[in-house]
Amino acid sequence: MRKNPEIKITETKLLSDNWYVLNKVTFDYQKNDGKTESHIREVYDRGNGAAILLYNTAKKTVVLTRQFRLPTYLNGNKTGMMIEVCAGLLDKDNAQQAVIRETEEETGYRLSKVQKVIETYMSPGSVTEILYLFVGEYDETMKVNEGGGLDAEQENIEVLEYTFDEAYAMIESGEISDAKTIMLLQHAKIKGLI
Repeated sequence: MRKNPEIKITETKLLSDNWYVLNKVTFDYQKNDGKTESHIREVYDRGNGAAILLYNTAKKTVVLTRQFRLPTYLNGNKTGMMIEVCAGLLDKDNAQQAVIRETEEETGYRLSKVQKVIETYMSPGSVTEILYLFVGEYDETMKVNEGGGLDAEQENIEVLEYTFDEAYAMIESGEISDAKTIMLLQHAKIKGLI
């Protein structure tokens, strides 16, 4: 196993803070042979986030969301619409509080208990975000509103309910191509949650 490289940040230049923060970072990287190379990378910092797969064991269903995602539209998704698990930024909450808040805002379900599955870097080559993944059981008694997201955040979220088998098959058909959603559906399959 290679030893961990020595890293020294030599310059951080702000390129944009319009939506989140984009920095140009220059750093020295010491290789195993002792030589040091200078690298320049752009790094996008949007904070950390949390996502959750809502599942119902009695009905064998899952709740997912559907919304427009501009980056996918710009990169080959003809409609820009993505089917995903409920997710959002932590803001000032811890991951568990944030995922419970986002679940109610986006889906209308008020959860009191969730289970953390994993922490992951989704795009470590350019994005600083850690995404905390959860699962949580839901039933109709937990439905407190229609969901759909917050107008103040310009969210236009459709709430979907599928059987687990339908949702899982949507990975193979390509209807679900979001990494966090695929990971959580696979986790549910492997662990036999539904």
